[in-house]
Amino acid sequence: MTTQIDIAALEEEAVLLCQEMIRIPSVNYGEDKGDERAIAQYVAAKLKEVGIESELIESAPNRVNVVAKLEGSDPTRDGLIVHGHLDVVPANAADWSVDPFGGIIKDGFIWGRGAVDMKDMNAMIVATVRAWARVGYKPPRNILLVFFADEEAGSVFGSRWLVKHRPEIFKGYTEAISEVGGFSLTITGGHRLYLVEAAQKGINWLKLTSHGTAGHGSFISPDNALNRLARALARIDAYVWPQKETKTGSYFFRKIAELTGEKYDPSDVRPLLKHLGGAAKSIGATIQNTANPTMLEAGYKANVIPQTATAVVDTRFLPGDEAELINTIRELAGDKIDVEVLVRDIALEVNFAGPLVEAMCAAIAEFDPDGIPVPYMMSGGTDNKALSDLGIVGYGFSPVRLPEDLDFFALFHGIDERVPVDGVKFGVKVLNSFLQNS
Repeated sequence: MTTQIDIAALEEEAVLLCQEMIRIPSVNYGEDKGDERAIAQYVAAKLKEVGIESELIESAPNRVNVVAKLEGSDPTRDGLIVHGHLDVVPANAADWSVDPFGGIIKDGFIWGRGAVDMKDMNAMIVATVRAWARVGYKPPRNILLVFFADEEAGSVFGSRWLVKHRPEIFKGYTEAISEVGGFSLTITGGHRLYLVEAAQKGINWLKLTSHGTAGHGSFISPDNALNRLARALARIDAYVWPQKETKTGSYFFRKIAELTGEKYDPSDVRPLLKHLGGAAKSIGATIQNTANPTMLEAGYKANVIPQTATAVVDTRFLPGDEAELINTIRELAGDKIDVEVLVRDIALEVNFAGPLVEAMCAAIAEFDPDGIPVPYMMSGGTDNKALSDLGIVGYGFSPVRLPEDLDFFALFHGIDERVPVDGVKFGVKVLNSFLQNS
């Protein structure tokens, strides 16, 4: 049963809050260079205006997280975490057609860095709980609101820090929702799917170091570290990673095949990708492991053969495939090349079933009866990975209805990032209904 609130006011406030959050440039430059203080204080002030107290938790200078607890009508139930991240990636204003921190509305969209990643969801969360507070509504179970710092640079000062240093905050909470899920994707035939993130690939950023013999640049060099590394990278680039069926991928691609009248072949789902439009690039990366060289360094002078050469390879693995991926890279790299793990994070996969998922599906159906909720796997990751260390089951569910021709995945960290105004209005209605019935 959904408590009635002023839906028109809810929609307008979500849009306004999104604009105001974009205007606070909470840029995370990586390498410990970020500042979420101003936006954390903004969120805390908006909550306090309606009587919701929060805690500002500083994990390092200017790296600030916000935590607030909402008491449920049945506090004996396991609680739900609703979380977002406050930081955004940098934006070069010269590349944009608008001010990336202007938060303007143009052509039916809210424009600016963070519009989809993820100040739209943050705004929907804050607008929803403010509406509840005004009418004295209590959700069916305890809800923990968390707005993390540092998600865009490994979550060291955000979810990872809180899980390690303040785990008591999360006691009694067993499920979570956050970003990169619940958005619409229109496929061949006009079928409108809503992609709920139920799996994430794991991460291994690998440093490859090649060893050879230093010498004069004019000599014949059969033991050249740079040549050896180049050959290794060429082998990695040429390797065809086998496709593998996951339970999330099986559900997703079977549904695509069913809706489009195609055959489902678990050994090769690539023919189905053509039905996904711009989403094919991201979702296509979740049918196999991947390895992409991203950094290269060698030598210090034009006429000196270097003794070592290094490269960084960004590898992503399917659930259960980490050891196989590492072993494959070592084999491809070959002798005299060391493989070191620089950054590692787990893969996740949860069931697309149960009361929480049913509540998501019901909320989508309430406002889009033709919508078809399906699980999908992310090629990247979210703060749900850190929460999983505490046994918390997380989904990506930040609902937005999108225009059919919008390449949504390209907007994440992209130039001219924007989110449709109507999509935010739709999303905050769905979020409100979901949270009231979860």
